[in-house]
Amino acid sequence: MKEYRWPIAGVLFLLLLLAAFVIRLPYYIEMPGTAEDIRSVMTVDGKMDTKSGSYDFVTVAVKEATPADLIYAWATPFTDIYSAKDMTGGSSSQEFTRINQFYMETSQNMAIYQGLKTAGKETQMDFLGVYVMQVADDSTFKGILNIADTVTGVNGKTFKSSKELIDYVGSQKIGDPVSVTYIEDGQTKTADGKIIKLSNGKNGIGISLIDRTEAKGDVPVQFATQGIGGPSAGMMFSLAIYTQVADPDLRQGRHIAGTGTINQDGTVGDIGGIDKKVVAADKEGAEIFFAPNNPVSKEEKKANPKAKSNYETAKEAAKQIHSKMKIVPVKTLQDAIDYLKKN
Repeated sequence: MKEYRWPIAGVLFLLLLLAAFVIRLPYYIEMPGTAEDIRSVMTVDGKMDTKSGSYDFVTVAVKEATPADLIYAWATPFTDIYSAKDMTGGSSSQEFTRINQFYMETSQNMAIYQGLKTAGKETQMDFLGVYVMQVADDSTFKGILNIADTVTGVNGKTFKSSKELIDYVGSQKIGDPVSVTYIEDGQTKTADGKIIKLSNGKNGIGISLIDRTEAKGDVPVQFATQGIGGPSAGMMFSLAIYTQVADPDLRQGRHIAGTGTINQDGTVGDIGGIDKKVVAADKEGAEIFFAPNNPVSKEEKKANPKAKSNYETAKEAAKQIHSKMKIVPVKTLQDAIDYLKKN
């Protein structure tokens, strides 16, 4: 029997080693992704931007964790571990991917609108409804509304923004009957439910949502971002559109990266994982990195006394990796344009 002991132990060790790299755990790891030239995914008026230098949009890499991944994340800077629920909000992997694709779609429409508007071109933003991103367990629409459905009206009323819809629903009383019109797989449907008390203390129907919009303008902009999700490239997309339409020499040959959502009024919104994006941009040799610079609210400070702005976090990450990149704070698209014109 003794002569078999070592071979058996070796086989068990190999099986355990294999399991460490194969078994998926209910955790995700987030780490630096890539910095990619926007020209690889966008054309304006059917033309490629041929000027020197580049604008990079920056990503984080997210993957379902194996035991080996958790060990790697624990030992590696700028690599964080999240529970599946914290990362996906309880959605399946497929739903999580789909949700991030919707965020990307919305950011592109916002970028087209803001980039063309800032360039002085005719453009408009049409509100088509709101995408359903999640349905609360206690919602009376649970099992009726699904991720990717588009809510177009409530109680026979239509709206010009998600804020209008939220405000209207929030003005109803708990228990009031409510009728929702929505589009599912191309078909318009209606469902009835009731107003409930949401986890944030407000009244609503219990869905997480994002605007479904369509930007129209006299300059066509095309994107090819299959497999890339999230809203954080919005500001850089806007900057690239503005540059190609209004000021082709704005880059002056510089390698520029950055991040931040873009809103309809031109303000730049905060994003997650900015420290990892700084690392990715530095690795690709970016000279300038635009970071959202919005103050931390009192509520955020109360919940997390150590909370910092995106800009502060980006500066700390750059210092930690001894980066030579210039971290530039921006609150609006115009801030980024003005910086490039003056420097």
